[in-house]
Amino acid sequence: MKTKFEIIVLALALIFSASSCGGSSQDGQEGSSITAMTTGNPAIDGLSTEIAQNPNDAELYAERGRLFYENDGFDEAIRDLDKALSLDSTNVDYLHLLADVYLDYFQSRRGLKTMERAAELYPDRIPTLLKLSEFQLILKQYEESMKTIDRILKIDPQNAEAFFMFGMNFKELGDTVRAINSFQKAVEYDSDLVDGWIHLGQLYATLGDPLAMRYFDNAIRVAPENINALHARADYLSDIGELSEAIEMYRRISRADPQYEEAYFNSGLIYMDMDSIEQARKQFDITIQTSPTHIRAYYFRGLAQEMLGNEQAAKADYEQALRLAPNFEKAQEGLDRVKAAG
Repeated sequence: MKTKFEIIVLALALIFSASSCGGSSQDGQEGSSITAMTTGNPAIDGLSTEIAQNPNDAELYAERGRLFYENDGFDEAIRDLDKALSLDSTNVDYLHLLADVYLDYFQSRRGLKTMERAAELYPDRIPTLLKLSEFQLILKQYEESMKTIDRILKIDPQNAEAFFMFGMNFKELGDTVRAINSFQKAVEYDSDLVDGWIHLGQLYATLGDPLAMRYFDNAIRVAPENINALHARADYLSDIGELSEAIEMYRRISRADPQYEEAYFNSGLIYMDMDSIEQARKQFDITIQTSPTHIRAYYFRGLAQEMLGNEQAAKADYEQALRLAPNFEKAQEGLDRVKAAG
């Protein structure tokens, strides 16, 4: 489905480009210039029909842009959101969404510029300032990010998410003490801030402090089905050698989200550490069924097959890992071993 969709949106982009070069389209006609074509996505096609009938409705362009974005049609999403903003230039929701599109399209600096524009329009809007500080953090502009957070705290001195963002900055800067203090302040003001509990657990884990478990447990208490919280606790259990408990936690993740391939993969790694090779192989099987391009799963399944004496199966897995990642040295070493053994 995704490949078909990408082909369709590429065709739409070419048609749009051709009509623009011909000089026949006007600003108000940009939305309707592609409505004669269909994408096969009923929601997008329905919006295209509505746009053809209401070419100056900013909300229709924004909604179609959101749908394009959700289907990885980044260029189309940007074009639609630009059009929406040309019709409603101060709509903060459009600016936030456009910034997200840029970020996921590996154009993070354009995303930052978009959020700076939003913050200029709405200098006291806390969600906008929080998002701006996040973009600044992503681009490693730590000083600017913390200045933005200071702006938030002048408006709301007890804003939990602002203290959380302080913690993220300090964590990235390697200042563990101030990161912990900031995350603790965040969960003090909002005890349901699950990510704050997770980061506290991870920081205490790096210090070798068993208090880490309490923080992971708090995260799960707040959000029992939160995959990040469950995964963080499972990783910690694995790190401290509680392997059976870690596997049980990964099973819990799989029950909550059967498509979460890392739960199967990490279980496979633990089974390898426990010398339960056949169990490990089965977990890597499920990982690959869930995510057919999981490179490391092919490698480790190949390693398990090799350890089980299934050289041909191991060879096939190593070769597939190398097709996906030609410079994967360990896969090449594994392939060389089974060829030599054969």
